[in-house]
Amino acid sequence: MSARLQKGGRLINRSARMEFTFNGKRLNGLAGDTLASALLANDQLLVGRSFKYHRPRGIMASGPEEPNALVALGEGARFEPNQRVTTTELFDGLTSASQNHWPSLEFDIGAVNNKLARFLPAGFYYKTFIHPRSAWKHLFEPVIRRSAGLGKPPEEADADRYEYTYGHADILIAGGGIAGLQAALVAGASGAKVLILEQTAHWGGRAPVDGDIIDGKPAEAWIAQALQTLGAMENVSFRARTMVSGVYDHGYVLAEERIADHTPGDGRPRKRLWRIRAAKVIAATGALERPLSFAGNDIPGVMLASATRDYAVNFAVSPGERTVVVTNNDDAYRTAITLKEAGLEVTIVDARASTSGELPSRARAMGIRIETGRGIVKVKGGKRVTGVAIGLQAGEGGAVEEIACDAVAMSGGWSPVVHLWSHCGGKLIWDEARALFRPDATRPPLGEDGTAMVYPAGAANGALAAAEALSDAASQAALAVEAVGHKTDAVATASADVIEEGAMLPVWIMPASAGIDLKSKMWLDFQNDVKVSDVQLAAREGYVSVEHTKRYTTLGMATDQGKLSNINGLAVLAEALGEQIPRVGTTTFRPPYAPVTIGALTGEARGDIFQPLRKTPMHDWHLAHGAYMEPVGLWQRPYTYPRAGETHEQAVNREVVNTRERLGLLDASTLGKILVKGPDAGKFLDMLYTNVMSNLGIGKCRYGLMCNEQGFLSDDGVVIRIAEDTWLCHTTSGGADRIHGWMEDWLQCEWWDWQVYTANLTEQYGQIAVVGPNARKLLEKLGGMDVSKEALPFMTFRDGELAGFPVRVHRISFSGELSYEIAVPASHALAFWELLYAEGEEFGLQTYGTEGLHVLRAEKGFIMIGDETDGTVIPQDLNLDWAISKKKEDFLGKRGQQRTFLAAKDRWKLVGFESLDGSVIPDGAYVIAAGTNEYGFRNSQGRITSTYHSPTLKRGIAMGLLKDGPARMGEVVEFTAMSGGVSVAAKVVDPVFYDKEGEKQNV
Repeated sequence: MSARLQKGGRLINRSARMEFTFNGKRLNGLAGDTLASALLANDQLLVGRSFKYHRPRGIMASGPEEPNALVALGEGARFEPNQRVTTTELFDGLTSASQNHWPSLEFDIGAVNNKLARFLPAGFYYKTFIHPRSAWKHLFEPVIRRSAGLGKPPEEADADRYEYTYGHADILIAGGGIAGLQAALVAGASGAKVLILEQTAHWGGRAPVDGDIIDGKPAEAWIAQALQTLGAMENVSFRARTMVSGVYDHGYVLAEERIADHTPGDGRPRKRLWRIRAAKVIAATGALERPLSFAGNDIPGVMLASATRDYAVNFAVSPGERTVVVTNNDDAYRTAITLKEAGLEVTIVDARASTSGELPSRARAMGIRIETGRGIVKVKGGKRVTGVAIGLQAGEGGAVEEIACDAVAMSGGWSPVVHLWSHCGGKLIWDEARALFRPDATRPPLGEDGTAMVYPAGAANGALAAAEALSDAASQAALAVEAVGHKTDAVATASADVIEEGAMLPVWIMPASAGIDLKSKMWLDFQNDVKVSDVQLAAREGYVSVEHTKRYTTLGMATDQGKLSNINGLAVLAEALGEQIPRVGTTTFRPPYAPVTIGALTGEARGDIFQPLRKTPMHDWHLAHGAYMEPVGLWQRPYTYPRAGETHEQAVNREVVNTRERLGLLDASTLGKILVKGPDAGKFLDMLYTNVMSNLGIGKCRYGLMCNEQGFLSDDGVVIRIAEDTWLCHTTSGGADRIHGWMEDWLQCEWWDWQVYTANLTEQYGQIAVVGPNARKLLEKLGGMDVSKEALPFMTFRDGELAGFPVRVHRISFSGELSYEIAVPASHALAFWELLYAEGEEFGLQTYGTEGLHVLRAEKGFIMIGDETDGTVIPQDLNLDWAISKKKEDFLGKRGQQRTFLAAKDRWKLVGFESLDGSVIPDGAYVIAAGTNEYGFRNSQGRITSTYHSPTLKRGIAMGLLKDGPARMGEVVEFTAMSGGVSVAAKVVDPVFYDKEGEKQNV
């Protein structure tokens, strides 16, 4: 049984006891424990059930590579599923529960899948859930959805808060083991700005556990000295509990810092997401021990040899009193020696025919039994290990002996953690001597300067022993330092004692035996329940590509990302195909390296600030005057200004009528305003807009459309020309950032040699629309500039002053009324608004909101991006052919619009609709064809895009898309709402319902 050892435990405080629960059972641990070590100390070996077969599973590793021990942490608002017990620091009051079972962990009905394993091989779901097709919706899909996933999602809003921050460094070092510290010492001494991140709470990695001697002193002493030296360097920063999750192009790195996950409720953010730009990255990420594949290698109590050693040294915990160490290399002997020194019984089963080197000699001298040329044929037991059967590794030998034990420590060698190297394109090379994939220095991920962006160091570069890891880290750091323009002075680099080790035998699968029950399964991927036989089956069925095999079997998918399963799975595939491992290749490593909490990715963007809050300069005024606000893009805008006793509908109707008859005031500050300037600005805008902008006169305005490369309408707005080389493009409120980014994308990636400068000036100006028959009267009252029809005709603008305020006045209209849109510096906008509001009282001024704006524009037949467009609409569908130049050779979307299905004459096109009974047609309602198609279904042939009650016309009006619409004027069609309900009959009419000739806007 597992228990707390009497001696050891370098990370625990035996005098500080902590209480926690697992599946409702109260247990005790110690300060410094992980949840994994505390569970083992309480002899809780069974911690969960496997995904597919619901087999009993226990703790296998000691870090983020743990595939089995994923539990639910916390309760209520602090509930979080799928948390690794190996990376969860114990705290007093911690609550945890196992997952993926019913009705209990000990008795799980889902374990019947294990009995049916022969009917559930790899890829069975691809073959099973096909016929009959009629069973998919009501039979297959519900079963699959109930079976999918491991944990249950939280039901309450997260009580914790998260944040993100930014970092910049010349050199970022991922990993705080001895290689990372060595690299930091070299880089720090050069004067470069260095940031070193370590995923655990402790520095030094495995060196203290393995008992390494560095510079003649224990590793712990050297680590403490290194941290002290680094702490004195102003150019060096370091953070523990911070995992580098991904490395992306251009030196962009994401890292997750755990701040208060082990001290919940203390007021600090639970986690912090780091967004880092680094000139160079040193990946000192270490290596992971590989498991071995043998029958029953997933039974609780079977653990990686390195993890067994970690628990014994760091936490004074052993998974058993009698342990069988099974290995193909010398490193596992460290575990046997550690357990023996703790007073435990150990047997070593070594697949190699003979052993030599310092570690085997030391083990023999301690009296540890060593069986060479042997392997485990089968682990005995169900919910915990009770013994093993061992057999000859070579030949046809059967079981030769059974050994009673309660723990198995396995080691199949070590694999460098190459994930960060591979994330942004670094290639790997097979190291035959060490039986591992390591970074290929001749094919690194490249930075913008054409040189290597990532430098692997230490074990991550295949330098597994402490001595060579330190030397390699110093060399790689020197290269990185020189690449960022700093010089490496003569820095004393550490050296470790060299331990002579024997060669590793490239064996990952233990022998089968005629004398043993061969129904027992040998596991490759413990997280996804992938067996050796599954990969062999995939090869037989023609999945010869490693990526195809991965998807067919799910090998190395989910959070494993090949950490434990990769090499063994590749070895089995290679053998099945009669190939060598390097010919088979590797799967793709994808970020994140280990799961990142969604809360950390979200940061503060939740609740009321789910998106950044943007407020116009008049925001507080709107609230003070009773505005009902709505989100528009990232902005808050007044929907309407209801008066006492008014419904929103009544308020909107009042605002529309008053604007048509007297004077309305609208806050239009949210409209995008993008400055485009430079010698090639006109050419650039001609490519972005469907019509010509380069010939626009200075002081003139022109309406323009933007399409994406496929030809679909993306945005619209008025463009003005300020100077010979300067234009200002107005966009929709929700499109400003998107369109500005789109402009920069084309300039930086495609037309990089064009001399064009862009700037998003949206928030630099307030914009106020003064609308209605009395609009000119109000501005003339303010005085300061001539706003007459002759001085400021429609679709022109002028810079000047009104009542002493610096303004730019545009004669444009989105309502069909006499209208002036006035831009004023944001710092003056509120004062100018208040002045207009006060001075406009005698002219019947009332404010109106976005819903009134929509009604006004719909009465005039003006389109709204996002209403009349949905990503599948081209300008021609909206009868905007007049806004498409026939003279320009090219613009974005031109060739896309010439595709056959977009040029078809029977496309859905914009028309107006008037319900026969005057009612408002439901939004999104469809026109359904009378007959049925060849499949027996009725086709839709049109839909509503905008629908309102028009207080001007005193009836319902709507705009929509109808198949061959312009040719069907006067026809009566029937609309059916998607949600059901009564059908509405409507007549197809012109989409311009009010003042078709535009007389009112041109006065």
